[in-house]
Amino acid sequence: MGRVVLVTGVSRDLGGRFARCIAKDPAIERVIGLDVVPPRIDLAGVRFVRADIHHPVIAKLIDDNQVETVVHLGAIATPISAGGRTSMKEINVIATMQLLGACQQARSVQRLVVKSSARIYGSSPHDPALFVENMSPRRMPRSGFGKDAVEIEGYVRGFARRRPDVRVTTLRYANLVGPQTETLLTRYLELPIVPTVLGFDPRLQFCHVDDALGALHHSTLAGAHGTFNVAGDHVLTLVQAVRRLGRPHIGVPPFVLSSLGSLVPQLRQVDLSAEQISFLTYGRGLDTSAMRQTLGFEPRFTTPEAFDDFANGSRPGAMNPQRAAELERQMADLIAKVRTYARR
Repeated sequence: MGRVVLVTGVSRDLGGRFARCIAKDPAIERVIGLDVVPPRIDLAGVRFVRADIHHPVIAKLIDDNQVETVVHLGAIATPISAGGRTSMKEINVIATMQLLGACQQARSVQRLVVKSSARIYGSSPHDPALFVENMSPRRMPRSGFGKDAVEIEGYVRGFARRRPDVRVTTLRYANLVGPQTETLLTRYLELPIVPTVLGFDPRLQFCHVDDALGALHHSTLAGAHGTFNVAGDHVLTLVQAVRRLGRPHIGVPPFVLSSLGSLVPQLRQVDLSAEQISFLTYGRGLDTSAMRQTLGFEPRFTTPEAFDDFANGSRPGAMNPQRAAELERQMADLIAKVRTYARR
């Protein structure tokens, strides 16, 4: 008999694509997709259950279906899509606690795979060149999804101690990119003119969405248990990434960048939180040796290759040079006004 897999967060792109992909594997008997809203894509071969993992019915669902593997993709990285920071915390941390509680009670559960984020490491001027999985952040994330990821992983480690018979795999992904991929970082990079932190050009690593799916598939079927960084080899600097998209950029002081989000309409759908500005200042590098040597997963795309695939499918800027020059002038005027205001 094949295995029964429960996948959370199937209404979003990655969760839906993974559920549909794993359902085609002959080693899998059934896939149950779980979310509070219906998926946006056709989940062929997946039984969709509309439910909230906060609800006690989840424990019954796991028990009744003798779920063997739980793949948790339900965390949300942005307050905008969650309906505010309070709702985001509820979805990410509290819901994860409830899911882990249900898994702890279910004796059928033998494997847990959790999608986490490299944002758990934060970004600071004291960071190592490459973060290894057993390293602690030099500056602990104090807000946003990075803080949620720290708490989520803490609860996952607690679950692993209480259920040592369950193989637990946590995947810390670099920023995901791919054709038509839309995240807060890709929205930022696709601005007609990209505001960067003056005097800094941070190193960035990316993971192609196909490799993200591949790592999940591998971990679900045969991956070793533990915590693993997942990213493509090599790095790009922020300026290199912006140039590959054919966008101009303008350097501004950090305090000005944080103010632009509320002053420039085009930036209101972009994450310019303190956490993100630190990342756009100092960047982040990941050591992926354990991903290859212990987890046994080899990504198809390097960081530059993954980003180029995203750039080739990126929405065109649709801005002529005259309009771009005008927007740059407007931003320069706005920056001057913010500086004047800050000196008062």
